Amino acid sequence: MNNFIGVDLHKKTITVCVLNKGREALDQMTFCCAETERISEWFASWRPFEVVVEATAAYEWFVRLVEPLAERVLLAHPGKMRIIAQSTRKSDKYDAKMLAWFLACDMVPEAFRPLPRQREHRRLLRWRKQLKGGVTSVKCRIRNLLADYNADRPTIFTQKSQEYVRGLKLAQVDRFVLEELLAELSFFNGQLHKADQEIKKFAESAPPAEAQARRLLDTIPGVGPVTIETFLSEIGDVKRFSSQKKITAYVGLAPGQRESAGHRHELGITHAGSGPLRWALNQASWQLVRRSARWQRIFEDIAKRRGKKKAITAISRRLLCMMTAIVSGGQPYRLEEGEKIKLKRRSRAQTAAAEPGGKPGETKARKRRAAAPKAETPAAPAARIDQTPAA
Repeated sequence: MNNFIGVDLHKKTITVCVLNKGREALDQMTFCCAETERISEWFASWRPFEVVVEATAAYEWFVRLVEPLAERVLLAHPGKMRIIAQSTRKSDKYDAKMLAWFLACDMVPEAFRPLPRQREHRRLLRWRKQLKGGVTSVKCRIRNLLADYNADRPTIFTQKSQEYVRGLKLAQVDRFVLEELLAELSFFNGQLHKADQEIKKFAESAPPAEAQARRLLDTIPGVGPVTIETFLSEIGDVKRFSSQKKITAYVGLAPGQRESAGHRHELGITHAGSGPLRWALNQASWQLVRRSARWQRIFEDIAKRRGKKKAITAISRRLLCMMTAIVSGGQPYRLEEGEKIKLKRRSRAQTAAAEPGGKPGETKARKRRAAAPKAETPAAPAARIDQTPAA
């Protein structure tokens, strides 16, 4: 007969409670999280057992510790265990006992536990997002400093503008702060480049199913590498969702509503789930609207009725459903009849350098003129000496 153990896990301590099949408390203990050997011995003394722990930020080490000993390990969804958070008698021992009681009744709302590769993928993408936020923060501080001297320009961070920035006449303190900010910006850019290289290396070692999903998602206009990698890291296997409504609710893009006695009030999206994925979908949706006339019409129709913010959120939700259907169906994005996609404009130098034999800074017209054979100037016909001018 299995025992049922509820675990209230914190950063420094862990409180456990054991119930039998009759839901009678057999033991309660509190351990220090650093005492891993003692924790393992205590759990081994209650075999066979099932254990439940809330899916907090630091549950992974505990699950790896007790997984070889337990018959079953469950992760409880904290958002659906509101009875614990709203209790007036809340304590660590009470929380552990309530978790064990729900486990004995087989009423635990389970949370998803990502696989090791998906967990590593998420950490990489979230680390990159933090670095990108650091780059943006430093740029804003540099612009704020230069604005005091009326020296802020739209192209202030281009390679050519570096000489302009360093040649500005600034106060000694402001010059010191500016140099420190430029050094910090260079550091963040270097870190961001390393993160991009690591993500690229991680993608190259992907299993066949993940590699195929990456190729299929790359066919959607406006969806770039960052959106693709964020989708794969946060969603994982799309087959675990039985419908698109469930994946929309999982990401937090499903609108809420309250209805009572015939009165209905619509709410905004729930914002549950992955914030980085919602951000990536929002950015990709703007690109999709700008590049596709079909999606632009859909956006404008919704914007007329609900406004631009709700319209782009609706496009994000449709984009999420479309990405899910493409991956699960194994078919690339297909353009509708008459649908045209605006490709990203490139400068003349980029276009010339991308062509075979092209050089940066060399335009198409200049290449054509250099490759065209020089036309010889025809010689003037020799005048006939015996020719008499016409009258």
